[in-house]
Amino acid sequence: MSIWKTKPLSVLLGEASESEKGLKRTLSSRSLVALGVGAIIGAGLFSLTGIAAADHAGPAVTISFILAAVGCAFAGLCYAEFASMIPVAGSAYTYSYATMGEFMAWIIGWDLVLEYALGAATVGVSWSRYLLELLAKYGIHLPPDLICSPWETLTLSNGTVINGGIVNLPAIFIVSLLSLLLIKGTKESASLNNVLVVIKVAVVIVFIVLGWKFIDPTNYTPYIPENTGVFGKFGWSGIAAGAGTVFFAFIGFDAVSTAAQEAKNPQKGMPIGILGSLVICTILYVLFSHVMTGLVPYYKFAGDAKPAATAFAVTGYDFLQTGLIVAILAGYTSVMLVMLMGQSRVFYTMSKDGLLPPFFSEIHAKFRTPWKTNLFFLVFVSLFAGLVPVSDLGHMVSIGTLLAFVLVCIGVMVMRKKMPDAPRAFRTPWVPFVPVAGIVICLALMYSLPNESWARLVIWMALGIVIYFVYGKKNSKLNNPEKYSK
Repeated sequence: MSIWKTKPLSVLLGEASESEKGLKRTLSSRSLVALGVGAIIGAGLFSLTGIAAADHAGPAVTISFILAAVGCAFAGLCYAEFASMIPVAGSAYTYSYATMGEFMAWIIGWDLVLEYALGAATVGVSWSRYLLELLAKYGIHLPPDLICSPWETLTLSNGTVINGGIVNLPAIFIVSLLSLLLIKGTKESASLNNVLVVIKVAVVIVFIVLGWKFIDPTNYTPYIPENTGVFGKFGWSGIAAGAGTVFFAFIGFDAVSTAAQEAKNPQKGMPIGILGSLVICTILYVLFSHVMTGLVPYYKFAGDAKPAATAFAVTGYDFLQTGLIVAILAGYTSVMLVMLMGQSRVFYTMSKDGLLPPFFSEIHAKFRTPWKTNLFFLVFVSLFAGLVPVSDLGHMVSIGTLLAFVLVCIGVMVMRKKMPDAPRAFRTPWVPFVPVAGIVICLALMYSLPNESWARLVIWMALGIVIYFVYGKKNSKLNNPEKYSK
């Protein structure tokens, strides 16, 4: 048994064909773009933009967004080629299985838990913060012990400081509700996502249009604050660190590729969904961050979990404040929906390959969704959302995603060498320049993240390697064909 054995492309394409027991193809190209936008615009834009500006880049956070977008674009081009070649659920995990072998596929599949599952948990915590702000407007205040984790300090809008609660109950509630919706069906989930995407794109545009005329040009001086003498604290190193922070805001475009097996025309729809959503969101991000740092001095966003609401307050449009918060909640909801869906599809595919127990690939007889996987992540993600501080979650998600992007970029170069004549509905341009550039930028962004993020990544990966050699390698269908032919 070889841990480097690759899964033949013919086998992967066979798995992509629809059957009565398989996943249902219901997603159009438009739905895939909406799925991407739904996953991208959320906590990164509405929460982390202020933190990146206050702690790292100042008004030049716009440049941080552009830098992060360039790295995502290179990786996105590589994702698009793979998704058009291998329209199978599983995203980067499946691509690695076809190019770099089973062990690397396991590594990236395990790594994707950091991106999707913990990404959903991170957004769940931010969702709860804005919900508290909305409830406070109507005089509703939840018990302090039930609105934040034991290791977190939370400052409420009325100035009350909570030094650790028992559990973040609102975050657990929304994760549970969306997991149950995903069990109901992909089409139903996509329909809700389309509505939520329209709402949150509308509020981003309203924020940009209404906020633009209230911009104070003095807030842009200096545009790139002088470095404090510490790497990552303003200056150009601060812009790079800011890019590593706001990179979280772009996480999600790759989640489109996890739905390849549910796309009506994956060869056409996958590239459109991945690259289309990335372009739309980059334009909105740069304009949004430009307006936000123009409305309020960047240093006032320090420690602010709701910077969009803080910035919009200076416009005088008080009657729109509640609408803004409601729209942000809608945006967060669509992000969690796509993240939870992406994670369940990755585990579904890994289970079908024998690397995880059959439990994870059982399809509901009526809804034709991997419902047991959805239930598992309902519990798993809820625990993280309810008990872990949002800052720790955010950095873990970013470093996990960047690692996945690096491996996908490597995979495209390997596939071009191994299978140069394989049909490709979309070809990544300028290979090897594009994948190499993607690798360099993603590694640079990983380097800019805190040392604690690296330590957690190493621990998480070590745990995954143990699970692979204890269970995955012994039960792999690719390495144990005789076991499954009986």
